[in-house]
Amino acid sequence: MAGLNLRFTDEELDALRERAEAEGRSMQSFAHEAVISAINERSRLFNEAADHVLKASEELNRRLA
Repeated sequence: MAGLNLRFTDEELDALRERAEAEGRSMQSFAHEAVISAINERSRLFNEAADHVLKASEELNRRLA
């Protein structure tokens, strides 16, 4: 599995450590899930926007076909 090194300020690292500890998880596990969640959220937002555009232009597309 590929890895990635990230750099944090001392304050950011302290916040990450505190949040991970509060959830009983490792910092690595917490950070990994946060990145994956961000990726999935962007994909979801894109898909919602695409669906909206398709529905909004459905009548026009039907007439142009």
